[in-house]
Amino acid sequence: MELKQIFIHNLRKFRISKEISQMKLAEICDTSPNYIAAIEIGRRFPSLKLIEKIGTALQIEPYRFFMDESSETTNEIDEIISFVSKLPEQQRLSIINRISI
Repeated sequence: MELKQIFIHNLRKFRISKEISQMKLAEICDTSPNYIAAIEIGRRFPSLKLIEKIGTALQIEPYRFFMDESSETTNEIDEIISFVSKLPEQQRLSIINRISI
C-alpha cells in the first residue's frame, strides 16, 4: 500500500475509533469539514502542521498515521515504544542516543 493510502486509512480508522465526526475534527483542528473530507477521499493532503493538530485531536502520535497496520513489525514497534516510554528519562535518553548513531 502506498504511503498516502496508509495515511488516509489510518486517519479514518483513528477518527472513527475515537467517535469523532469529520465536522468535529475540523472544528478542533481549525479547518473546514470539507477539507477533512477531501483528505479522507484522497483529493487533498494535509500539511505537517495539520497532521500534528489531527494527531493531538485524536490523541495519536503523528508517526502512527504512516504505519502500515498490516505490517508484522508495527505491533513490535508499538510495544518497544510503549516499553521505552515507561523507562526513567535517563534510560530513555541512553537508548535514544544509541539508536540515533
